[in-house]
Amino acid sequence: MSATTVRTRTFVQALNEALDISLARDPNVYLLGEDIAEMGGDFGVTRGLWAKYGAERVRDTPLSEAAIIGTAVGSAMVGLRPVAEIMFADFLGECYDQLVNNAAKMHYMFDGQFKASIVVRTACGGGFGGGPHHSQSVEGWFLNVPGMVIVAPATPADAKGLLLASIENDNPILFLEHKALYRLKGEVPEGHYTTPLRKAAIARPGKDVTVVATMKMVHEALAAASELEQEGIDVEVIDLRTIRPYDAETVLASVHKTGRAVVANEAPKLGGLAAELSATISEECFRALKAPVVRVAGLDAPIPFSLVLETYILPGKKQVVEGIRSVLRA
Repeated sequence: MSATTVRTRTFVQALNEALDISLARDPNVYLLGEDIAEMGGDFGVTRGLWAKYGAERVRDTPLSEAAIIGTAVGSAMVGLRPVAEIMFADFLGECYDQLVNNAAKMHYMFDGQFKASIVVRTACGGGFGGGPHHSQSVEGWFLNVPGMVIVAPATPADAKGLLLASIENDNPILFLEHKALYRLKGEVPEGHYTTPLRKAAIARPGKDVTVVATMKMVHEALAAASELEQEGIDVEVIDLRTIRPYDAETVLASVHKTGRAVVANEAPKLGGLAAELSATISEECFRALKAPVVRVAGLDAPIPFSLVLETYILPGKKQVVEGIRSVLRA
């Protein structure tokens, strides 16, 4: 890791630095998406890059997600490394076929002659009153797709390091950015560095119970762990970082140590990441478990506009604390 200076940056600034470094290092990298050029993107992630690198490298597109990803896949086939922005993850449905049946299968279908080295950045998650079409957690839509990589940072340092690693990776990568984390500040090394894909982080070591989480739920889990520490409960928090393929080794080692597991995911419980993780933990740690795995997840309902109802639908620190208490009581 060549970075030597550590500064405080927001999540958005960390992402912007990663894109800036990638554009400067590799002439085959280019950005495309709706309003990402002169405007700098709906959330400001690409701000300043159009002025620095020009319209050929930072490209505004029509309001067509299918066109964005189709262009990205086609240009990757001829050697470019596109970083596409889909403004809201909810609209990945508009380009689902391009991702699932083209990008994810490209290397396999052409026996390695072509590859889809694309990164699809997109804003996901609720908590701001965006309603049912701008607040969803979509990782479950892609968990069952061989060939896709799903990356989900929880801190500014990982946002930069994981985005750099993703752009340099040859696989099609869905890069999830939780909107509630965009203003989060943290220490971020200067310069180029990468955070390894498919490697979870132990965000907080502990011995009594393991909580596995992603994105915003990592911070909810850390807040729950701090609260329960006052009662002498020692919680280990695992930040998954890469959702597919995830780091099962780190997760299972932690659960073997603690004997109890809680999986925290903002998406609905049915058929999602929480279900996959709880099934794997139950299969692989059956004899080590002192209690059944508990899933903390969103309710099985569309996300409402009302902030009061949205708070009721989505899980937070309170639900994580309740989940931890339940596995300790069992």
